[in-house]
Amino acid sequence: MPLKKMASKDHFYFWFYKIISYSILVIIPSIFAGIIPTIVGFLISALVAGFILSTVFQLAHTVEHTLFPLADEKSGKMEDEWAIHQLKTTANFATKNRMLSWFVGGLNFQIEHHLFPKVSHVHYPALSRIIKEACLEYNITYVEYRRMHHAVISHISFLKQMGK
Repeated sequence: MPLKKMASKDHFYFWFYKIISYSILVIIPSIFAGIIPTIVGFLISALVAGFILSTVFQLAHTVEHTLFPLADEKSGKMEDEWAIHQLKTTANFATKNRMLSWFVGGLNFQIEHHLFPKVSHVHYPALSRIIKEACLEYNITYVEYRRMHHAVISHISFLKQMGK
């Protein structure tokens, strides 16, 4: 399917915010700190942010108890409806750890994030309780690792299984 053409207003905002971002991340630091420190600082921040984000995504999706369903070969459709698919393919971790929740912006509540992407992460703990109750009522698995290291162990175990 071809991409929809951007309206003039959308082009303006796209390029305006690109210029603002580039100015904040490169031009202003280069003026005040120099080019080499700016490049080093940018690379360090990008590596740290990338490591944190990749860790969150791996612990939320590539663990032992999440599933990787495939679409039906003939129809191209998934077996489960959208919400059930989200529950089967996503896991939460360390949801009682307020510091971690703050640090990753609530992405440790990955199930709630997938089901309610436009809801502020401050509401995820309350939503989590409601979703868990609904899952119990309808006999749907709700994957949650109480502590982060449990999710890390499950992720490593999953990688070992995939390597065999």
